[in-house]
Amino acid sequence: MIELRSLTKRFPGTLAIDDINLSISAGEFITLLGPSGCGKTTILRCISGFETPDSGTILLDGVDVTHVPPYRRDVNQVFQSYALFPHLNVAENIAFGLRMKRIARSERTARVAAAIELVALCGLEKRKPAQLSGGQMQRVALARAIVNRPKVLLLDEPLAALDAKLRRAMQIELKALQRQLGMTFVFVTHDQEEALILSDRIAVMNAGRIEQVGDVADVYHRPRTSFVASFIGQTNLIPVTVIGDHARQMRVRSDAGFEFQANLDFLGNDRQTVMIRPERIRIGATGLSPNTFTARVIDRIFRGETSQLIVRTECGQQLQIVSSESSLTSAPGTEVTCHFDPADVVLVG
Repeated sequence: MIELRSLTKRFPGTLAIDDINLSISAGEFITLLGPSGCGKTTILRCISGFETPDSGTILLDGVDVTHVPPYRRDVNQVFQSYALFPHLNVAENIAFGLRMKRIARSERTARVAAAIELVALCGLEKRKPAQLSGGQMQRVALARAIVNRPKVLLLDEPLAALDAKLRRAMQIELKALQRQLGMTFVFVTHDQEEALILSDRIAVMNAGRIEQVGDVADVYHRPRTSFVASFIGQTNLIPVTVIGDHARQMRVRSDAGFEFQANLDFLGNDRQTVMIRPERIRIGATGLSPNTFTARVIDRIFRGETSQLIVRTECGQQLQIVSSESSLTSAPGTEVTCHFDPADVVLVG
């Protein structure tokens, strides 16, 4: 549906996007994830036509639209600010694009009614934006975009202004809406949890470049770089030196002197960085794991159903552990025995 080829965009003093290549399938929900200023919104604006790249090509359904104006591209965009007309009611806001396209009144009325039902706004047709909640305004913005039946819907942090509870509810509704419509969604966010909940695939961006593209499980469990590993989820990133190997069992040592085994085919050279997700480290001894160690709890952070422990091993290596609240009863100062599987050690760039 969308193909970006060698896309580059510069602003004065800034290389916003740097030689980006990305293919997006029809009906896919893909998220551009990254910190502020990494270029994700600039990519969205290039796809929509609000920005023209300095070089590269944008294909929409096989057609080169790189220099086609926004109103001639079969895409719609939903903004963080909603961008509703304050003097128009809900139905009039949703119908605005159809009126600009001179869609017949009967068809316009039918399509607006269908969109209102789809986003659960029935009974609010006559209200003005000032009479709506944040979630209701977001639904109006979505309905206004989908009523035009675009091939692609672009969403620029559309849930950022909502409170946490409403945001979680809207995430579920948005994903259900995308599945129901079968439309291609390109979503921009800096919220890693939101990206994991919503996406079929995630493109993790950093400093104008895409560091990794993959499905949510692949990006989370097999990050290719230290940046991706640290940006998505909590993690233990440990620089290590190889001190021995046998078959696929590597013996490594951290700078603090923490030694453990890793199921890695080949580390490339003696000095590498590995990742262990906090939820893969478990409290309690086991005779099955070669990576069993003693540590002292430094801090405990309550997170509802889970808790996070910060522990320090006997050699001084600090680690994070996340587990269910019921399984963690250790107060700061307590000594605990921990273990993790060599297969849970992941090599990152």
